[in-house]
Order: sequence, then structure tokens, then C-alpha cells
Amino acid sequence: MKIAAYQEFYYSGELKARIKQAREILENCELCSRHCHVNRLVGEIGKCRTATKAVVSSYAPHFGEEAPLVGRNGSGTIFFTHCNLRCVFCQNYSISQLGEGGEVTKEELAGMMLSLQVMGCHNINLVTPTHVVLQILEALELAAAKGLSIPLVYNCGGYESVETLRLLEGIIDIYMPDMKYSDADIAQQYSGINNYPSVNRAAIKEMHRQVGDLQIDEQGIATRGLLVRHLVLPHGLAGTAEIVRFLAQEVSLNTYLNIMGQYRPSHKANQFPLLNRPITREELLEALNLARQQRLERLDRFHFPSRVRVLFI
Repeated sequence: MKIAAYQEFYYSGELKARIKQAREILENCELCSRHCHVNRLVGEIGKCRTATKAVVSSYAPHFGEEAPLVGRNGSGTIFFTHCNLRCVFCQNYSISQLGEGGEVTKEELAGMMLSLQVMGCHNINLVTPTHVVLQILEALELAAAKGLSIPLVYNCGGYESVETLRLLEGIIDIYMPDMKYSDADIAQQYSGINNYPSVNRAAIKEMHRQVGDLQIDEQGIATRGLLVRHLVLPHGLAGTAEIVRFLAQEVSLNTYLNIMGQYRPSHKANQFPLLNRPITREELLEALNLARQQRLERLDRFHFPSRVRVLFI
């Protein structure tokens, strides 16, 4: 069996070099496209509210993720606390906005990765990793030394720096970004980011350049590639038509896409009239039809309830 790229990087010393580069970025932080320019290494905090240590809310085998990630034994999720977005409808707002979780050392984070591998998880699913790339790489170095070898999933909100993504090339096996909006004004109103669409599209293209279309083995398990998530919002606010057009015409017709229909008002959504209801069946079907009209056929169909055994921090 071919060893993971990060294992090759560990033995060659390239992983240590990438850690050094990531640490330098945090001195004047431009890790994401917020470009806060704070020195996180001395405890300064930007929009992500995270300084030198990663904060984790939980880790567990997860059975509610996309079918190619879950398989028989689950996706090994590690939920990082805080986020570089401010989505008013976030369903995990207690983690992303309220800071639920505890600080972990790199040794503890490495232990979580190894524990999930021992449990039989098919991958390490790094949930909201954008602001803790350095801490992930430091932990990965320790875990790789002890035999971690399963694929890494970069499960993010899609507001990524291309420069940081290039730092991760050859380390991340599966990129799983959101494509939340196609309209900048709507992104500003509901997530506090005025350039989300342009940043998001550049990031998607870079991810696809690195890993290509999603590859699935004979057991139905994803091994490498791009998997895109798109949450349907009420009243067409997410701009599905333009997002599926972009994927089909500017990325790949073979893009694996999860069009998600689970939106419900959460967090502050009830303060926004257009967000203050679940989506309808008709809205979900319209989104699916828009994707098929663009000849996107690799649509995730895994809709079973989540079964998560959570190990809290």
C-alpha cells in the first residue's frame, strides 16, 4: 500500500520545513484571507480568536458525513473551536462562535489523530481547520512518527488563502470546502465577509489543482480529491445556479458535490426574515435540478441520520 504523502514528507524533512513556514505566517497572520496581521505567536488574537494553541470541542468517528468518507467505520472528525466566518445561521454556533471547547497541546492533538485511526476510521476529518494550520502540522509530525497513515480531510468554510493552501500541497489528501454564496453582498450580510465569492472560487480552483476530482476505491471510500459542499438557503440566497455553473464550467464536470438540504434557522437566523424558515422540498429539488442541468452527476446521496460517538475535551 502506498504510504500517505505526509509520511513521505515526514521522512524527507519537508514536513518540518512546512511547519517552519506556517509558524512564520503566524507572526503577522495572513493564514486566511482575513489578513488580520496580528502576532499570534505572542498571544495576539485576530478574527479567529485563536492564538498559539488549537482549541478542540470534540473528536469522534462520525457516521453523518458524505458517503465516501464514512464507509463502514466512520470519518474520524476533530472539531476545532472558532471560525474565520460569522455565519448568522451556523448550526454549530456554540463551537464556532461561543468558543465551546478546550485548548490542546500538539501532543494531545496527535493522540486524537492516532486514536481515531486505531478505532478504524477511514480518514482524519479536520473540521474548521483554517485558523489552526500550524497546530495541525505540528501534531501531524508527531502522529506521522508514530504511524499515522490514513488520509487527511480539510473540511472548511471555503474562505481560504491560496498561499496557505499551497503550503498544504502534498499533505492534504481530500479537500472538502463549502461554497456558501455566489453574491458578495449576501455573504457580507450573513457571514460578515464582503469578498467571499472571489476568494472562495480561487481556493476551489487551487484545491482542485492539487488533488483533482474525488477518487473512490473499490470499497467506496474516498482516497484523494475534491468534494464540495453547498448548503441550500431559503429564497435562493445561496446562489446555487451560479455555483453549479462555476463548478461545471471552471472546475470539472466530474466534481463530487453534496447539495445539502438540512438548513433550519439557528443561532441568529430568526433576526433575518429571509432566513427565518427551513428550506422547502421544492427549493431542494430545484437546486438538484440546477446541478443536473449543468451536467454535474456526482451528487452525494447519503442522507441517513448521524450516529456519532463523541469524545469531549
